[in-house]
Amino acid sequence: MSETAAHTAASVTDGGRQPRTARTAQATRTARTGRIVLRGLQVLLALFYAFASALPKLIAHPSAVESFDRIGWGSAGMYAIGALELAGAVALLVPVLQSVAAVALGALMIGAFVVQVTVFDGQNAATPLILLVPLALIAWARRGHNAELLRAVRRRRA
Repeated sequence: MSETAAHTAASVTDGGRQPRTARTAQATRTARTGRIVLRGLQVLLALFYAFASALPKLIAHPSAVESFDRIGWGSAGMYAIGALELAGAVALLVPVLQSVAAVALGALMIGAFVVQVTVFDGQNAATPLILLVPLALIAWARRGHNAELLRAVRRRRA
C-alpha cells in the first residue's frame, strides 16, 4: 500500500464520526487542556493554603489566636496546623508530591470540618467540605506520581 493510500485509509471516517487522525488530535488537545486546568487549580489551592490559611496562623493573627484558644489548642496547635498547611501548599506544586499533598490537605480539611461542627456550631463548616472536592480530584488525577515517589523512597533507603 502506498504512503498516500495508507494515510487516506487511516483518516477514513467511521460511521460519520471524525477521522481517526482528527479524533487523536482532539483527544490530545483535550488531555493537554485538562492538564493545564488541573495545574491551574493546584496553583490556586497552593496560594490559598499558603496565604489565606497558613499565613494568618504563622504570624499569629488575632483571629487565628482567638480561634485556636477557643478550640483549646493554643499557639502550639496554631503554629503546627499553619506549618502543615504551608508544607501542603508547597508540596502541591512539586510533581512527585502532588497526590500525597492533596490527600494530606484533605485529611486536614476533614479535621477542620469536625472542629467547625463541634466547636463553632457549624459556622463555616462548608468551606473545608468544598475544598475537599478539588483536593480529591488532584489526588486521583496525580496518583501516578505515587509509584514514582515510592521508588525514590526505596532507593534512598537502600
